[in-house]
Amino acid sequence: MGFEAENIRDWQGKNVVDPAGGKIGELEAVYVDTVSDEPAFATVVVGMIGRRRLAFVPLAGATVAPDHVRVTVAKDLAKHAPTIDTDGELAAEDEPAIFEHYGLAPHSPGAARRLARR
Repeated sequence: MGFEAENIRDWQGKNVVDPAGGKIGELEAVYVDTVSDEPAFATVVVGMIGRRRLAFVPLAGATVAPDHVRVTVAKDLAKHAPTIDTDGELAAEDEPAIFEHYGLAPHSPGAARRLARR
């Protein structure tokens, strides 16, 4: 099952799992590609209580189930992704590192920011 952008708010709090079913964390927010308005990344709560961070996990190819969102990247890769504070903002200059971490084509230098929180 694919996903509909208008259902994004329903995903908040769902577990995010990798292809093998390993739990990465809990979905906190979805960031859409500002060019296509398609969901591009999710921020997932990772880390221990007291040291929680939000890791960026790509949503390309993700599938949504009643109790979880299954992404196409392995848990270890996601857990080492660029993070922000749980109350932090993603700075435009930090966006390329997220794309590079997953080997995704970053946007062209000098382009407007690509990710917007929904």
